[in-house]
Amino acid sequence: MNLRLGVFLVSAAALLGEAPAHRSIERRFSELRKRPAELYAFLFRMPKGADLHNHLSGAVYAESYLRVAAEDGLCVDLAAYAIVAPVAPGWCGANNADAARVALDNNLRSRVIDSLSMRDFVPGRESGHDHFFATFSKFGPYRREHRGELIAEVVRRAAEQNESYLELMAINGNAANPIAAQIGKWSDFDAARQALSASLPKVVADMRARVSEQDQGRVRALGCDSKPDTPPCRVTVRYLFEVIRELPKEQVFAQVLAGFMLASADPLMAGINFVAPEDGVISMRDYHLHMQMVAYARRLYPKVHVSLHAGELASGLVPPEGLRFHIRDAVEVAHAERIGHGVDIMHETDAPGLLRLMKERRIAVEINLTSNDLILGVRGNAHPFPVYRQSGVPVALSTDDEGVSRTHLTQEYLRAVTDYGLSYADLKQMARNSLEYSFLPGASYWKDPSYEVPAGACAAGAQAKSCQEFLIGNEKARIQADLEERFAAFERSEALKQPGTPGTAESAAGSVRRPRSSAGPGSRAR
Repeated sequence: MNLRLGVFLVSAAALLGEAPAHRSIERRFSELRKRPAELYAFLFRMPKGADLHNHLSGAVYAESYLRVAAEDGLCVDLAAYAIVAPVAPGWCGANNADAARVALDNNLRSRVIDSLSMRDFVPGRESGHDHFFATFSKFGPYRREHRGELIAEVVRRAAEQNESYLELMAINGNAANPIAAQIGKWSDFDAARQALSASLPKVVADMRARVSEQDQGRVRALGCDSKPDTPPCRVTVRYLFEVIRELPKEQVFAQVLAGFMLASADPLMAGINFVAPEDGVISMRDYHLHMQMVAYARRLYPKVHVSLHAGELASGLVPPEGLRFHIRDAVEVAHAERIGHGVDIMHETDAPGLLRLMKERRIAVEINLTSNDLILGVRGNAHPFPVYRQSGVPVALSTDDEGVSRTHLTQEYLRAVTDYGLSYADLKQMARNSLEYSFLPGASYWKDPSYEVPAGACAAGAQAKSCQEFLIGNEKARIQADLEERFAAFERSEALKQPGTPGTAESAAGSVRRPRSSAGPGSRAR
């Protein structure tokens, strides 16, 4: 048989078999819309691909911070309800309480959880924005040995929800701050880089050791060396470098260079991002300069991926002119591959033109519905989520800070369905987007982002020899192919259920095995 004809027949047969199944699951999904509790259980089981916008420190739940504080002999400030270091070894001081005692006192424990999160928050003298960002200084000086187990907590939660991949913002550039003084009087990027050239390699080497340490801590906490095929161990994890934008320009530049150097050398690092409130004094004043820094570093390290928090702003938070350039600068100056939040898009200068540009360049937007509601008060029809979708800009749902927001990825999917009337096909596309626009290395499993035809090597099916060889050499494609198998298993399982019959909340994540690379259990070969 002619190979092209054979491929066509295989593809046609697959499509013919897929159409009834697709109609069946859409009917079931439509029925479940009327029963939110059952819809949640459906979405919990559903494969979701990746969470691409997830800050580790904000992803950990307050209860875990209290547990770690008790283990480390830390204290709780009874005025601010923040976790703090002891005044002296074994002594918390007159105005503080031992964290171990607080963890067992329901009233005190509840106040600390509310302080460290948005639980039960009611705006008043303090806004949602200010309460949200204030939590990050209250998590306490826990020992860095806990880092791996806290990552493991986030990974377990992802595995339970049938997620495949996490990009965690989990290492920041503060270690580069001391050497920024070597820049002296600011002149230009080349001079500043030259001033840092002698010290930066040591800073980056130390950062790389920390990345390895925290990732090995994750592997140990999950037991992946001995049981690599458990659902949590099958969640692929990469890290994004955080540049702290609310700092003097010399320190920001040192962090940018350190981040690009680290991401270019360490396969565990997926790329870089900027963090801290976008409406801060320095963030607003130096925003364009920061984007120029990223553009400069990208010329030096062109293979490093960039996602940028841009447009996490709303009307009234800053003057109107402050809403007109952040996303555009991130796209046109810094050449960001993804945008985090993007809430103020319709306030940007020539918003329709910017949306067209983002569509043409396939610049994905990481949508954080709960976070945008809690911080900015932007929700429902006021949120640009529908605008991005109608404009053809790729979007993916993410959690931002699930511990602080008291949410998780399933809840974000549920909110998207209930607020915007999405279909199962819409959700499936966003799950596929989350892997297609991830910073995983290798080529895509798909010929194009319509997700209709696999790449040439896999046109005859994922089990073909050419496809298996392709998947071994391309991690992104391998995880995308695994997502398709998860979808197939999930949809077969759901097809067995009569409309209205509650299913189990059990994840289908363990039903599919990925082709192994030669890197071995627990390793993450690029």
